Amino acid sequence: MDKYLEVFVNAYRGYARYLWNEITHPHWGNYFYWLIAISITVYLLELAFPWRKNQPRVREDFWLDTFYMFFNFFLFSLIGYNAVSDVFVTGFNDFLASVFGVRNLVAINIAASPVWVKFLIMFLLRDFIQWNVHRMLHRVPWLWKFHEVHHSVREMGYAAHLRFHFMETIVYRTVEYLPLAMIGFGLQDFLLMHLFALSIGHLNHANIYLPLGPLQYIFNSPQMHIWHHSKELPKGSYGVNYGISLSIWDYLFGTVWMPKNGRDIPLGFDGVDEYPHGFWQQMVKPFRKQ
Repeated sequence: MDKYLEVFVNAYRGYARYLWNEITHPHWGNYFYWLIAISITVYLLELAFPWRKNQPRVREDFWLDTFYMFFNFFLFSLIGYNAVSDVFVTGFNDFLASVFGVRNLVAINIAASPVWVKFLIMFLLRDFIQWNVHRMLHRVPWLWKFHEVHHSVREMGYAAHLRFHFMETIVYRTVEYLPLAMIGFGLQDFLLMHLFALSIGHLNHANIYLPLGPLQYIFNSPQMHIWHHSKELPKGSYGVNYGISLSIWDYLFGTVWMPKNGRDIPLGFDGVDEYPHGFWQQMVKPFRKQ
């Protein structure tokens, strides 16, 4: 038990030092300020080239979603998620070692591969895993209660990208852990991949028109993702257009739906107008009996 307590304390202190250093020491590898820079850039694009011209420049829940960005990327880990996840990983590895004699999860080591190969493999694998998790969030009723937070957006904008319940972080990271660990990936080593995915996610939720031409069959876009948030879905469907960064999985597995120009379609779900707008109310709502 002392071992796991030490892991928890060291992870907590380590993340607190990391976050403080990120805030107080700007540098080119600083994720905190890259998040701010990318967010400001996409917001300026929204202001300069709005797709839904009748939408307010400071849309509904803009500041709530801005808080969500920093909460989900930084504060949640500071509160304890980073420390708890380190304890879980240590305990899981100890379990594998004691029960199965497995001391190294890496089954395929691509550490010696060129950087672009590692980036591409990790990007494709992680995006495919996330696509499947995203489908699961829509199909499994108790998970949908958490995912409802993200779909409570009624006016789309870049910051809506990171409006999601903290339980989604736990689900995504839990499912991602094994496959990524088995090919020797360390997520902290791939800043470029995170920034690339962050930029696509911001753009997908932004109030801009972004025609991609033939690239629409590979990458997600605002015109495709708006239908994922549509209040009206095909009959019998749990959801459509599940792609995170890539649209290719939806085309391959037949979950694409873009029946018309979706610029002015109603967003959300049945009952979205009664959904709470406060952060804490949204956090506790999935845990309450409906």
